[in-house]
Amino acid sequence: MLPVAHRLRDSADFRAVLRDRGTRRAAGPLLVVYVRQARPDADTPVTPVRVGFVVSKAVGNAVVRHRTQRRLRHLVAARLDRLPAGARVVIRANPAAAEATSADLAAALDRAFDRTLAGGR
Repeated sequence: MLPVAHRLRDSADFRAVLRDRGTRRAAGPLLVVYVRQARPDADTPVTPVRVGFVVSKAVGNAVVRHRTQRRLRHLVAARLDRLPAGARVVIRANPAAAEATSADLAAALDRAFDRTLAGGR
């Protein structure tokens, strides 16, 4: 389970990640991952990584959307150590994510994190 301190909840935080020019994006058939790394500042304390999820009605009905989001939360919780401190991450599930296996979602998540953290777009 993803700890509460690591959840992105405020719509303004989602907007900041999605619209910031410094946000890196990696897209695939299952997921689109946006990562905004913290800007280094000596006066700002280090904050934990915060992750938010966007699972629209295109993915399926409420049961399917919540199941997809729970699976993604579980996978991200195991990968928090791969993300730099202070990073803000938004993960958008594409409709194909509803039918994907957990192994497929994990592989897609790993690829997306590798691309965004390596500087690829």
